[in-house]
Amino acid sequence: MRNFPQLASVVQYNCDISDARHAGDYGLCSFLLKMREFYRWENEVPLTRALPKDELGEWLTTRETHWNGIEADDFAPLALARGELDPFDADAANRELLPQGYVYGAGYGRLQKPVFFLGRLLRLEARAGFTILVSSCEYARELAAPPAMLQGHTIFVREESARRYLWEKVEEWQWRKQDNAMARALANYPFTSDADAALQRMTDNEIETMILHEVGEAMAGELLGDRWPELVVSVARTPSEPIARAVRDLLADCLSTLPALLERANLPALHFYFATFDAPRRQLFPQALQAYEHFLRSGELDRLWQTVRDGKERWLKTARGLLEDASAMETLYSLPDQPVS
Repeated sequence: MRNFPQLASVVQYNCDISDARHAGDYGLCSFLLKMREFYRWENEVPLTRALPKDELGEWLTTRETHWNGIEADDFAPLALARGELDPFDADAANRELLPQGYVYGAGYGRLQKPVFFLGRLLRLEARAGFTILVSSCEYARELAAPPAMLQGHTIFVREESARRYLWEKVEEWQWRKQDNAMARALANYPFTSDADAALQRMTDNEIETMILHEVGEAMAGELLGDRWPELVVSVARTPSEPIARAVRDLLADCLSTLPALLERANLPALHFYFATFDAPRRQLFPQALQAYEHFLRSGELDRLWQTVRDGKERWLKTARGLLEDASAMETLYSLPDQPVS
């Protein structure tokens, strides 16, 4: 692609505008962790290498100054052979980019943060009526860099972002080395003898889980209709947003993710699923944790199967109830008033 450097520059510019506008959405600890990881990506620092503190501090100052100068800018159009494109028109961009071995993603993440990325196409596959685009190295990205994202009938999976996300989880566990679900997940990979190979094996396995979840998101979307995205937008940046997202996540996982993991007896992925079972889902669905603990004691998956079957109806009914009365979220779960982490 003759104009690829220009395209990558424009995509990165749009990513920087998004970050400038939304940097305040994160709590301080989360923000600093994301900035450290972003510095590592931008400067191609290996995951296992310590970051230089002085250079990192200077970079942070320079980056924030850059953001201050572009926060009010409009997103720039993509310059492609067919002409300039709206930066959110990923479908049109990929009609040109995919045959050349690249993939472009655009959409909205948590708190309606615009998400853009440009990467190398690793593989393309079709499954259950969806196009799955898996990318490898990334040439442009923003601060959040979600490893997987559903847009319409296309599922974007970003291997590089997935590797970084998983390595963060590995490092977090290594600081404390607790005997928990994460320890059980990591025990299935040779991190003590070959960390790179272990991380790649784990990434390959978890990418499949991410695809299963996004398929579940699409299935949930078909059941809930167009009113659900409107509901999420209406509660964006309020304590109700994590609740709404958790309800849909639980529905998606009971529809697709967990049935597939259980059917395949993919225990490393099952352990990792419960290792990353966040606070909203834990408090909304303690029955899932209880069923997982039953499996740990007995070695039998029957109770988890039953919990997932019950969960399909429960979370579909709950989500539809929220569509009729969004204020019911307050009775489901009260989140503390705090920045997103």
